[in-house]
Amino acid sequence: MRKILIVIDMQNDFIDAALGTKEALGIVEAVKEKIRSYPAADVIATMDTHGSNYMDTQEGKYLPVPHCIKGSDGWQIRPDIAALLGGAKIYEKPTFGSTALAADLRAISEKEEIELEMVGLCTDICVVSNALLLKAAMPEVKICVDAACCAGVTPEKHLAALETMRSCQIQIVNG
Repeated sequence: MRKILIVIDMQNDFIDAALGTKEALGIVEAVKEKIRSYPAADVIATMDTHGSNYMDTQEGKYLPVPHCIKGSDGWQIRPDIAALLGGAKIYEKPTFGSTALAADLRAISEKEEIELEMVGLCTDICVVSNALLLKAAMPEVKICVDAACCAGVTPEKHLAALETMRSCQIQIVNG
């Protein structure tokens, strides 16, 4: 059984810049340890990626804080985490969930038995969106989220997202 780690949006803007929180800062070391616990070939990452027209998008109208603008410092994966990702495949996604990630992992699951573990930011937006996309694409694949390696927009929203994922048969550990 191959276990694959998915590191969601560990970017500067979500950790200590435009949309950063103390909770996001608080998971950095745990995420680094989690990455180190996997073979490099079994680690995948995502990056929230917006263009300069972000404020004109639907998301920009609902969340009017420019963030993760491609090429900016805030868009970059935090350097100490990026160093651990090495040659990991990184999916740039213009919205909360990555359909390309789900399609690629589904293709892998059709060739070999896999389990998925997810960590990252933000629990209540991009982590839950990707977890639900993956579950819909691969209902028989075990998907786990390590709550100690995730942070939400607020602690309350983090907990609510964990409960939503539990309801959808996504396993929650450390939470």
